[in-house]
Amino acid sequence: MPIKLLIVDDSAFMRRIISDTAEQIDGVEVVGIARNGLEALEKIPKLDPDIITLDIEMPKLNGIETLKRIKKDYNIPVIMLSSLTGTDVTIEALQIGALDFIEKPSNLNSNISNFQQEFEIKLKSVFGKRHIKKIRNVSKCTDNECNHIKAVVIATSTGGPKALVSLISKLPDRIKTPIFIVQHMPKGFTTSLANRMNNESKIKVVEAEDGMLIQTNTVYLAPGDFHMTLESNRIRINDGDKLHGVRPAADYLFNTAAAIYKESLMGIILTGMGKDGTVGMSTIKEYGGYNVAQSEETCVVYGMPGSAVSKGVVDEILDLDDISAKLNNIIRA
Repeated sequence: MPIKLLIVDDSAFMRRIISDTAEQIDGVEVVGIARNGLEALEKIPKLDPDIITLDIEMPKLNGIETLKRIKKDYNIPVIMLSSLTGTDVTIEALQIGALDFIEKPSNLNSNISNFQQEFEIKLKSVFGKRHIKKIRNVSKCTDNECNHIKAVVIATSTGGPKALVSLISKLPDRIKTPIFIVQHMPKGFTTSLANRMNNESKIKVVEAEDGMLIQTNTVYLAPGDFHMTLESNRIRINDGDKLHGVRPAADYLFNTAAAIYKESLMGIILTGMGKDGTVGMSTIKEYGGYNVAQSEETCVVYGMPGSAVSKGVVDEILDLDDISAKLNNIIRA
């Protein structure tokens, strides 16, 4: 059976772009369009879509309010369409329960192909989850045995913003390590995500800048469209080539962090599509560090954690809440 897609957007041009793109994807069928949130809510029970694309700025009922009603009454994945001017609202939508978002093309003449490619990748990721043999507590270390950890690196993509806010907001007000995060996200959106985490956390969360001195009790988020690496006791930011099709890429962060912290580094891979972080976790293992992956049951997309698990570089697989508890016990000052 085909994947049934409902397109919700007040722009006729965007409806056409999304529809034309979807029709070229094998196994996807556009079952309907809606020009605003109210129209969408009327059509959902009639069309029974498997997935919805939802614009944020619409008349009558905006994307946020529409999303709230969808998540209240249905278990349907929603991909938001966002503009750079709506980064804060986009982060809010991800917190409410949107699966992911796609940035609308800023230049309709030159960016359409990039938008179409990203849309196809994210749509396929929802219905193409890899089911990898579950492994639990491969070489579980107790909190006391992991007490030597001096830094933590985290990688995530699809579903990551909500998972990160949950994880970081539960940290104690004093931690003895820095935390470095790569979230696959465009430029500008990471600023809003860093602000959201900072506002909901007891410790300082910043969007990393080149040359920043690394300090304990601080969370550093890689800026969108820039790789983040570590050099001695400072953060380095660069716009080098994309890796695995993404920038920032976690492998760069993991590799450089492992060379500095060696056996005192903990790597964590959360929900996300693709395989970014697997090579970096291999490096962490080579230096004697400890790796944790989020469980498939609590992931939005199991691609990144599943890739690391299948490579055999993960020491422990935990639900998100258990990762939070373990992390807090290990790094609490």
